[in-house]
Amino acid sequence: KERAWLTGFTGSAGTVIVTQDHAGLWTDSRYFIQAETQLAGSEFELHKMTPGRGLEYDVWMASNLSKGARIGCHGMLFSVNQIKYIQKAVSGKEIILEVHHDFITEIWKDRPSLPNAPIFDFSVAYAGEGRCSKIETVRAKMAELKADWYLISALDEVAWLFNLRGSDIDCNPVFYSYALVSARDCYLFVNKQKIDTSLIAKLDKCNIELLPYEAIISTLERIPERDTVLLDVLTTSMRINQAISSNIMELDSMIRDKKAIKNATEIQHIKKTMEKDGVALTRLFKWIEDTLKHRTLTEWEIAEQCKKCRAIMPDYKGESFDAIVGYDANGAIIHYHAEQESSETVYPQGILLLDSGGQYLDGTTDITRTIALGTPTAQQKKDFTLVLKGNIALDQVYFPYGTNGIQLDAVARQALWTECMNYGHGTGHGVGFFLNVHESPPKMVATTNGRQPTILKVGMVMSNEPGLYRKGQYGIRIENLLLCVEHTENEFGKFLKFETLSLYPIDLQLIDIELLDMKEINWLNQYHEKVFRQLSPYLNDEEKTWLAQKCKTISKC
Repeated sequence: KERAWLTGFTGSAGTVIVTQDHAGLWTDSRYFIQAETQLAGSEFELHKMTPGRGLEYDVWMASNLSKGARIGCHGMLFSVNQIKYIQKAVSGKEIILEVHHDFITEIWKDRPSLPNAPIFDFSVAYAGEGRCSKIETVRAKMAELKADWYLISALDEVAWLFNLRGSDIDCNPVFYSYALVSARDCYLFVNKQKIDTSLIAKLDKCNIELLPYEAIISTLERIPERDTVLLDVLTTSMRINQAISSNIMELDSMIRDKKAIKNATEIQHIKKTMEKDGVALTRLFKWIEDTLKHRTLTEWEIAEQCKKCRAIMPDYKGESFDAIVGYDANGAIIHYHAEQESSETVYPQGILLLDSGGQYLDGTTDITRTIALGTPTAQQKKDFTLVLKGNIALDQVYFPYGTNGIQLDAVARQALWTECMNYGHGTGHGVGFFLNVHESPPKMVATTNGRQPTILKVGMVMSNEPGLYRKGQYGIRIENLLLCVEHTENEFGKFLKFETLSLYPIDLQLIDIELLDMKEINWLNQYHEKVFRQLSPYLNDEEKTWLAQKCKTISKC
């Protein structure tokens, strides 16, 4: 939010550096087109980051700042890991990095205050495991590691551990908080006014004590020096880290992996949630098609209708991210967001990319479909089919236990690479259970940028979303959510595979069937048969007829 206020760039990833004679924004290829547009006319220069080259802005500072220069940053907004990378990059020039500055708050006079939305109990009927059990599991691991305290800074990890949810951050059911666990004590640092008395009583049964959100630093400062505090350098801010005078044990979060591996109850709910989401999408895309027969639409209007179609579904709590509705050239802006005043008019021609998702009590969804609104060109059909081949290849792959996301990322790109084409974003990310739609650690990416590769495990839910983007023309992306499951075990070891969770047809108009082999055609027909079988019981006759046409069997004969 500070970056957006300062620069006008609203993308979810980027770093700003301001010196006396330069103002720069570093971001990755997902946001190049968006950043060029939003920075136009400002003093900020766009620095395009290259996959696999780390932070890049740290190298820029080392090259452009003079020996003995001072860099200021707000230590609450940079992780321990980020600060270490920067310090290493600039150490050769004796550059001083100071982390106690908060310049933006000083000059952002009308800055909004922290939200005060209520925190609510997340039933074990959805979570599949109670908060007391989760806390004891954490304590058992702490005992194994001989750690006295465990500090939790990541908001989704706090929400998962305590089976609580909130709405402090748009589209993410989390709340501003910290947690600190020892063998005897369990502290939740949060605004107590956001929790009603009945929920406080439930938390008290697990001996969870509520402390003010602002008390985290003073509490850490009081931990005896002889104690050992376990923390994750990826999610702990440097300022929080500096408040600890006792021994620090740096370790990857023990909660992150547990949270990413969905239990049987969560998986059961997710599958039912996909049916609800598929019904909502059926009604949305039918509405788009029917409405364009009579009048034009706008991207913003489609995004609003998308929300309405999901909102009537049981246990719906909101979007999992702002819908990406990109018509023609806007589809090539990977994280495009249409505004009411400036969104493009949509005609019954061209290509529409719609990437959207919902937050339900029983799961989080994320799905992208690209559809033809008129007669597609041969080039559009070829591009779409190559993306589809990548999606199917990843869906069908078998892989040995121990395989990481980098290895599987290449599977989804192979059809495009054969034509010397590519896309500038990861192929897949983890998805939370009524939590963040982008969840670590699962990811399928071309490079980890120095982070430990992610080993894919049974129970992880992640996206499968290859794409292709032609600047100024159109964008194509096909995304389903996948569940990692067991396949077989033999003399060569244990093998895993994916089960497709998302339920909505892939546009047959955009497929060049001659580019598909029989295995791919069979996959598509079987997928569409499954979509119709699972969604049709919830639809009226008119909707069933429409969906049946979208799910019809195809062949080369």
